[in-house]
Amino acid sequence: MPTFHGHSLIDGGRRRGSATPFQALSPMGLQPLPGDFFLATDAEVNAALAAARRDFAACRNCPGSARADLLETIAANLLALGDVLVERIHLECGLSEARIHSERARTVHQLRIFAAMARDHTWLDPRIETALPGRQPLPKPDLRRLLVPIGPVVVFGSSNFPLAYSVVGGDTASALATGNPVIVKAHGAHPGTSELVAEAVLAALSSLGLPAGFFAMLHGHGETIGISLVKHPDTRAVGFTGSFSGGRALFDAAASRPDPIPVFAEMSGLNPIVLLPGAVRERSTEIATLIAQSITQGVGQFCTKPGLILLSEGPGAEDFRCALAAAITEVAPAPMLHAGIAESYVAGCQHASGHPAVRVLARAAAAPDACEGAALAVVTDVAGLLADDSLRHEVFGPFAMVVSITAPAQIETVLLSLGGQLTASVFAMPGELAPELLDSLTQIAGRVIVNGVPTGVEVCSAINHGGPWPATTDSRFTSVGPAAYLRFVRPVTYQNTPDALLPPALQNANPLGIARLLNGVWSTAGVTTAD
Repeated sequence: MPTFHGHSLIDGGRRRGSATPFQALSPMGLQPLPGDFFLATDAEVNAALAAARRDFAACRNCPGSARADLLETIAANLLALGDVLVERIHLECGLSEARIHSERARTVHQLRIFAAMARDHTWLDPRIETALPGRQPLPKPDLRRLLVPIGPVVVFGSSNFPLAYSVVGGDTASALATGNPVIVKAHGAHPGTSELVAEAVLAALSSLGLPAGFFAMLHGHGETIGISLVKHPDTRAVGFTGSFSGGRALFDAAASRPDPIPVFAEMSGLNPIVLLPGAVRERSTEIATLIAQSITQGVGQFCTKPGLILLSEGPGAEDFRCALAAAITEVAPAPMLHAGIAESYVAGCQHASGHPAVRVLARAAAAPDACEGAALAVVTDVAGLLADDSLRHEVFGPFAMVVSITAPAQIETVLLSLGGQLTASVFAMPGELAPELLDSLTQIAGRVIVNGVPTGVEVCSAINHGGPWPATTDSRFTSVGPAAYLRFVRPVTYQNTPDALLPPALQNANPLGIARLLNGVWSTAGVTTAD
């Protein structure tokens, strides 16, 4: 195992912060792990943001090829950490080796996607409308628009994705690709993992001769150092993946600033699944098995885990409940990511299972040890679900509630009561899915799945990982896939600006050789203007 220094990484160096250390606790037995780590103070916050502010001009103006080289070098350094990184993630998060390898591959893929985007400049979205000085009744000016980076971005590491949503996850990659310095608030449950990865970033910056202020990583609590990062006057945007309470606190802090800034928070959701009568009649056991796997995969600690199943009563419904119960019973308890999540999960399960409108369908046969999550499925009816808002809150872990649907109109009633979701799914036989139901699912969710489960988010250009409040704070954006960069840029139009002063992407000669929307037509041609 490596030796950890435990310091925050700021301006290319190490800063200790507070004098009192903390240690990571393994969720597998709650034993302290090697390494003393030190919480950052406001002094470290100020130092990190000062370096980011100082080097923002260099970050936004450095060639796209340089930012691409940075991201590709980070990816290579991440892979070079090898088994040392895999072992530490396993110890800190309890994730299996196979899951860690999969997540590392996804993280490297994300870094390379954004590297390609930085290199080919496609994210700039340049648009040019040339002047028409003789237009009547008023002349048309020369107008040229492109996207520019917004400024230093604070990223909060996520507990359930120690790589893909943490120090060098999609938030960091998309921000760096578009010329924004990044300050990461490491998650307290995996400080060793965060240090290993952050050092890999600093090594990449150093090897390429790029300014140290492009990146920093701080240890600290979200309710203290996190709020300080959000409220710091040099912070221009925030990326967060986690609980509703945590995201809401950051959102409120950002809104209370003299100059409010955007918080792009992915928070909670039930990710409802609708089972229509034909699908229940023809495929009840198959669907139940598939859904049970989705509920319990990764101990139910995915943001797209289905937590609410709307079951159409009729032929096959009881078979579905029996098959789901059998599958849930067989799932062995497993370590959750950290003690806090395990405690919240137990409290959520106790509330649901003890509710007078709810009965237990099945629970894992084996008893859980400390910090383990035991699968639980419960059932209720529409009246019970609608009567108590607390039953429509997410229980993060291997838990799901089955709601008995006795009339088609009840589906719409339930969906409208849920608020925004990351996903909404429906199982239907051919010709059974009505356009009206598909439209209802579209209104509440950022991704609609037909005859499939929501777990598993493909990192590609067509993905959307977001949704209406409270799934996210801004449903117009995705946190997964190439389009994630749109969170950290803003448009600027140059009017009647001399060609030599324009950004290269907007200059007449098109020195970057990129496609531009020229007078309404995409073209790589240069611009001819009247003298």
